[in-house]
Amino acid sequence: MPEPVQARPAAAPPAQFAKRLMTRESALPWITTPVLIGLLIVIWEAYVRFAGVSPLILPGPAAVWSAWMELLRDPRAWHHTWMTVYATLTGFAYATVIGVGLGVLIARIRWLELTLNPFIVASQVIPKVALVPLFVLWFGFGITSKVIVAAVLAFFPILTNTAMGVKSIDEGHRDVMVSLNATRWQVFRRLEFPSALPYIITGLEIGIVLAIIGAVVGEYLGGNAGLGHLLIARLNAFETDQMFAVLIHMSILGFIFYFSIGALRKMLIPWHASARVKL
Repeated sequence: MPEPVQARPAAAPPAQFAKRLMTRESALPWITTPVLIGLLIVIWEAYVRFAGVSPLILPGPAAVWSAWMELLRDPRAWHHTWMTVYATLTGFAYATVIGVGLGVLIARIRWLELTLNPFIVASQVIPKVALVPLFVLWFGFGITSKVIVAAVLAFFPILTNTAMGVKSIDEGHRDVMVSLNATRWQVFRRLEFPSALPYIITGLEIGIVLAIIGAVVGEYLGGNAGLGHLLIARLNAFETDQMFAVLIHMSILGFIFYFSIGALRKMLIPWHASARVKL
């Protein structure tokens, strides 16, 4: 008699397989990132020990960690941190309001785009760092000049991404809305703005990074407070370990800002493919 044929186990459904794959991909950075950071620290420590590098040039990881812990316990460091946060977020807020508003108008009004485009491009060709002394001359060494530098750097990517997002609407979708007697406001609210949101948030992600760069650069060149000013003060005092501590502080601040915009993406457009990308 022929042997009975054993039934093969049923394959996992495609949706279940994709879910497993996404789970593994999301867990991968939690493994690789600590490993790479640990490897970098080991290489750093080995280089400092065996190359005989002076601590004034490159301190070891332990010295930098100790300096960072000391920085976190210093109330003055938190005052400088708050000044940088305030300049960054205020400049970013101005850039977002003006950039999104003007980007929508430029995308919807052709003659306005043709009129303003040369001026917008010209404003971006000028190196922004070269404008910092001018802003300091006009607005002083206070927080205002840093806010303006942060806003100027963050403005352009927000503007261009907003205009691109509004322009990328499929004309067929717009024609359907018009055929349903939708008003211009309804077309914008129900079609153009939701469809442009992925582009706008991408502009915000770029803008927040440039905003903190602008705030810190403003503090470098004409500041009396902020993390940029603190970094220059540590440089002048030849406290290299404290310089690295301030750099770590700045980097963590930038990560917090960037991933906050990423969380905003997941909240506002969970339906979009970019919201499912794990960074």
